[in-house]
Amino acid sequence: MACFLFDKIIFGPVKSRRLGISLGINLLAQNRKICTFNCIYCECGWTKPNNFFLDTFHDSETIKIALKETLTQISNDKSGLDSITFGGNGEPTLHPFFSKIVDDAIALRNELFPKVKISVLSNATRLDDISVVDALNRIDNPILKLDAATEKTFQSINKPMIAITQKQIVNNIINARINNTIIQSLFVKGDYKGIPIDNTNENELELWLSQLLQINPKSVMVYSIARETPAHGLVKLTKRELESIVQKVRALGIKAESY
Repeated sequence: MACFLFDKIIFGPVKSRRLGISLGINLLAQNRKICTFNCIYCECGWTKPNNFFLDTFHDSETIKIALKETLTQISNDKSGLDSITFGGNGEPTLHPFFSKIVDDAIALRNELFPKVKISVLSNATRLDDISVVDALNRIDNPILKLDAATEKTFQSINKPMIAITQKQIVNNIINARINNTIIQSLFVKGDYKGIPIDNTNENELELWLSQLLQINPKSVMVYSIARETPAHGLVKLTKRELESIVQKVRALGIKAESY
């Protein structure tokens, strides 16, 4: 399956490896990826150089209306739902009205699906913005990406589009002190343009584990690639390899699951 963009504001519900039956919200453009990372494994493809203008994002009222319509329909159909999930074509916290949109989603959830969790999939590059941190503190599942423990691997896998380092990412997560922080880490091996890719080697894993101890998350999601990637030459980890990493996390006293 080729890399793809989400062509709707609300998509799904879909069965998520990590979140169960998930209704997705794409705050970003429908025809391009808007992100502060350019991850070599991203299902949405490569990130092009971005200029963030208001017309890059769906407006908050349109998002609210679309979400209410979809949740009402799901409720009328008596369909199951586990999570309302902010994801889509890039980094959702880039939306200039992210905090307001989160509040709208919380209000609609409370009205129509009070038992459903609200989740945000974020690469943690916007934790220097207090409004983003406050919004993440108001939801159930703030899921923050940490794929690499060294700067070299961070640059090779996540390829940041802004001036930020791996150390800054970790420090921002630690300093934000977000309630219920969940770390999501994608592990992959292979080769891209002659550069070895491997965030599973002993040194990388030891540093990653030490950073998890500093972060002290509620839980850790460990997974590997499941779809076609924009970079060729990447290798998916086996279930056994992922479970080996999970056991190392659990040995620290931190909850972890592989997907």
